[in-house]
Amino acid sequence: MYFAHLFIPLQPECEPMERYRIDLKSLTADETHLHFTLDDAYFRSLDGAQVQSGNLESTLTIRKLSSFFEFLFSTAGTVSIPCDLCLDPMDQPISAENRVVVRLGETASDDDDMITVDANNPIIDVAWLIYEFIVLSIPIRHIHAPGKCNDAMTQKLRELSAARSSDADTPNAVDPRWSALSKLKSDD
Repeated sequence: MYFAHLFIPLQPECEPMERYRIDLKSLTADETHLHFTLDDAYFRSLDGAQVQSGNLESTLTIRKLSSFFEFLFSTAGTVSIPCDLCLDPMDQPISAENRVVVRLGETASDDDDMITVDANNPIIDVAWLIYEFIVLSIPIRHIHAPGKCNDAMTQKLRELSAARSSDADTPNAVDPRWSALSKLKSDD
């Protein structure tokens, strides 16, 4: 089957978030390619709590099929997030490949891998979808490379960890919560 390729350039004069709104009925080619540059302005406009800044490139391929649209997202770059140990910002590499099926229907809905867009208003905004894919690509634990953490913070963390460990190592040390529970048990 022959797929016509249509590249839609982003218009710099349009509103920053307007470029993420796609009119499904205006897609005439079997395959459409869109390219987005995701910078700090993108993250600020979304006001997401987990990622505030970054520099990524995202490509969206839309395949128009007989009864639905297949959206294939490919996103790569780095985001700036706080290190779990020292809380200083760190660059986290991101690479994500995601697929979403979009169809037109009577009412808009959002299921796991199927989005239904109201046929009377066939516009889908992919800005938040891309953001969610980025957030889901961030590892659960993110720390600087060895030796890159904030020295003052890691020193304080070592001091607090050592103090806590030494308290637990003293003979007959009992967690006060267990003592309180023991009193309840002895009252019976």
